[in-house]
Amino acid sequence: MEDKLETQSDKIPPVPAELPLLPLKDTVVYPMTVYPLVIGKEKSIRLINDVTVGDKILALTAQKKADTEVSGTGDVYTIGTMARILQMVKAPDGTLRVLVQGLERIVITEFSQNEPYIKAKITVNSEVSEKSVPIEALMRGLAELFQKMVSLTPNMPEELSAAALNIEDPRQLAYLVATNIRLDLPQRQEILEIDRVEEKMNRLVQALNREIEVLELGRKIQGQAKDQMQKAEREYILRQQLAAIRKELGEEAEDGTESKSLREKIEQAKLPPEAEKEAKRELSRMEKLSQTSPEYSVIRTYLEWITGLPWNTLSSSAIDIAKAKETLDADHYGLEKVKDRILEYLAVKKLGDERAAGEGSRIREPILCFAGPPGVGKTSLGQSIARALNRKFVRLSLGGLHDEAEIRGHRRTYIGAMPGRIIQVLKRVETRDPVIMLDEVDKVGADWRGDPSSALLEVLDPEQNKDFRDNYLDVPFDLSKVMFITTANQLETIPAPLLDRMEVLHLSGYTEHEKLNIARKYLVPKEIKANALKVEEIIFEDDAIQGIIKDFTREAGVRNIEREIANVCRKVAKAVAEGKPTPITITQTNLHEYLGKPKYFAETSAMIDRPGVVTGLAWTPVGGDILFVEASMMPGNKQLTLTGQLGDVMKESAQAALSYVRSHAEELGISRDFFEKTDIHIHVPAGAIPKDGPSAGVTMTTAIVSLLTGRTVKNDLAMTGEITLRGKVMPIGGVKEKVLAARRAGIKTVILPARNMNDLDDIPEDLRKEMTFISVERIDQVITAALGERRVA
Repeated sequence: MEDKLETQSDKIPPVPAELPLLPLKDTVVYPMTVYPLVIGKEKSIRLINDVTVGDKILALTAQKKADTEVSGTGDVYTIGTMARILQMVKAPDGTLRVLVQGLERIVITEFSQNEPYIKAKITVNSEVSEKSVPIEALMRGLAELFQKMVSLTPNMPEELSAAALNIEDPRQLAYLVATNIRLDLPQRQEILEIDRVEEKMNRLVQALNREIEVLELGRKIQGQAKDQMQKAEREYILRQQLAAIRKELGEEAEDGTESKSLREKIEQAKLPPEAEKEAKRELSRMEKLSQTSPEYSVIRTYLEWITGLPWNTLSSSAIDIAKAKETLDADHYGLEKVKDRILEYLAVKKLGDERAAGEGSRIREPILCFAGPPGVGKTSLGQSIARALNRKFVRLSLGGLHDEAEIRGHRRTYIGAMPGRIIQVLKRVETRDPVIMLDEVDKVGADWRGDPSSALLEVLDPEQNKDFRDNYLDVPFDLSKVMFITTANQLETIPAPLLDRMEVLHLSGYTEHEKLNIARKYLVPKEIKANALKVEEIIFEDDAIQGIIKDFTREAGVRNIEREIANVCRKVAKAVAEGKPTPITITQTNLHEYLGKPKYFAETSAMIDRPGVVTGLAWTPVGGDILFVEASMMPGNKQLTLTGQLGDVMKESAQAALSYVRSHAEELGISRDFFEKTDIHIHVPAGAIPKDGPSAGVTMTTAIVSLLTGRTVKNDLAMTGEITLRGKVMPIGGVKEKVLAARRAGIKTVILPARNMNDLDDIPEDLRKEMTFISVERIDQVITAALGERRVA
């Protein structure tokens, strides 16, 4: 087949006066070259079919505009090429694949037919070709330049270089180069229309020099970029090449849509000067990167974060003190001191905003810390404050937090880096002055990842947080308008510098009277609604609620009371669903039908049944509690045994108590040598629970004296206080929690250190009237008040 093609190509057929004309889009076929064409238009397919049946000769000329769908006689150039069809193949999609060979340059003198396809009268217009030394020099130079271009161009076969070197006809060499060089359509048509071969080659030499310069520049850029970029950033190299080529051509690339969008966001965000400068610098870096580069997405995410923050958005609503008081009273029963302090804060802020706005001064936002046992309403107080202020409320739980980056954020050098929780919250609420509750601040931990409590120092300091710098953003953000509220069960585990930045408000717990009102006004209606009941279907009597408080719960807050009320409501809902008559009344008499047997009893009367047993009071993170101290003696050799999971401080209190009794034995009516042949064992029940603290000193002393004198302590009496070796009773903490725990246990009399009597002001008046408080300064006063006169044999 190849031999046949070569034989045919050597023969130039006679030139007819008229030929079918095939317009070509964006293509110029030169004489003495072979070129593949794809034919898809119906008119062109018909032309090819007719020509193939005949002598296979046709005229080829380029369309002036590539977007012309149906070419007419005025849409094509008048100088083209006479060609011969070498091969034709029909493709499955209906198009024709045609291989044509250019024969001679022709000039169209007249269009003789337009339908069903164009026919034109032509004349051959061969170029002027001379054999001379300048022509030979041009041919050599053109061939060498073409060979260099082939070596610089990927995917161009090396056989083209050999073919160019072996061509002797200057016209054929010129057309070979013109076919394989990158030129636009007007330039290709111009090469065809030039009459002198020498001028054709000069134009091609200029074009080759320019193409080689561009290719060498591209290779240079590619070599430089390869040293800096990894394989994953291959497209970056291509974009660098494109940028360099456009620069050489004097063209400028337009900004991408994404870049424009981010630039508009930066302008609309009205960032502070430092943040705006950083954002524009990062945007400039992003515009130079490939979209597939990992750093591109990192910068884009950073810019979306920095433009999405509420740099200037505030909750613009005036503070109404009367409405705030109404909101707090509606949401919470009791807690008068706490609510008064909140109203004081709101009043100061209201006056400050009104009077200091013109002066530009800043009102310091206090950091309130609600400290108290679980279930006393710390979180709901924060929600009420937000409602009273008309601000958005967000709760962040810090319990178990160990990673400092959760507060300050991660640096952008880390994979998957994000801002800290504070910045995330501000973006979510879309305002710069929300109420943020940092829950369980006493349970923040520290390990090798850092100390979150140290990061909180800057967040919670009103003098520093106006320039809070998150590691991810790395620009200052003003947190001074945020109202931070923290909650804690105990203050001892909070680092001192962090505690110093907060104003602590103690929520000790509720009395039975307060619990009854809370349950009646808030908990019962809430659980009736939560369990799909109607108000007229269930009636809670006050004695039933009191029964739940006394017999089924023993806590400082009201969380378990709410659970038990919900338990009753669920069982009533089941009865209603079964069709039982309503309303169903819950009383103390039928309470056991819904909740079972009582869980708690008055333990003191059962426990205080012999000498050596005393009721003490203790403070715990979940509120106050009672504890029993038991003392027993046996023959031995001066040993003091302490059991019940006691801490070091409590053990020292027991040793101090024994030393005081031994040194004052005669005054207490005890034999001086009672310890010579005796061992004493002090035990605190509930041994699985660790216990520590100095406030059991008077309790242990009283237990030892009761044991040795045979006198029984009153069973409705409890005590607390630290003892010294001289017999002085020292003050202790947690008085309100301990008194509330005593009342829950049925205690009527409490012995307190004299210096703690002022703490009784925090106890509700109705509870103070129900109980008796004995003030003591020395241990002998405690013993006199606690021990009866009856002696046990």
